[in-house]
Amino acid sequence: MTDTNSRPDNMRIVRRLLFTVAGMFAFGFALVPLYEVFCDITGFNGRTSNEQAAANVREVDTSRTVNVQFITRVNKGMPWGFEPEVTSVRVHPGETRVVNFLAHNLTRSDMVAQAIPSVAPGEAALYLNKTECFCFNQQPLKAGDDVAMPMQFYLDPDIPDHIHTLTLSYTLYDMTARATPDVLALMEQPAD
Repeated sequence: MTDTNSRPDNMRIVRRLLFTVAGMFAFGFALVPLYEVFCDITGFNGRTSNEQAAANVREVDTSRTVNVQFITRVNKGMPWGFEPEVTSVRVHPGETRVVNFLAHNLTRSDMVAQAIPSVAPGEAALYLNKTECFCFNQQPLKAGDDVAMPMQFYLDPDIPDHIHTLTLSYTLYDMTARATPDVLALMEQPAD
């Protein structure tokens, strides 16, 4: 014998479960952009701003130095050489420095790359200001060519005293298939 009151109760439970599943699905899609916004705002996970910082107008703090280390890698399958010209520099907070990164296209094809930065410890990402960086744009490189790519930066003088060393890491990705039209036009220009 079936209870006729249980049928509406069962339907209500089914609707609630379906609503919960739909909500969880939507939340899963929203999580990635929310996480990226959180990382951009807080510097969490070592993400640096991918926008050009204003030139430093604050005074240099010569009472302390921070060791800035540079690490590079190429994404799996990316046939380029990529390395910093120097592996580290000692910087006074507020002091502007330029470091070159060397890239070499080891293939017989023109390619486009993009470097993605990361900073460790993550807290330090908030205080690293890049006024010029190859990472802001896609980088075209003809077959077999090499290039020195500058990165100009300063550390905000408000960087916490407990940060004595920070590591700036760049990973280079093949962007040839997704190159913007202006970058592709640069690759078609004859070499000087």
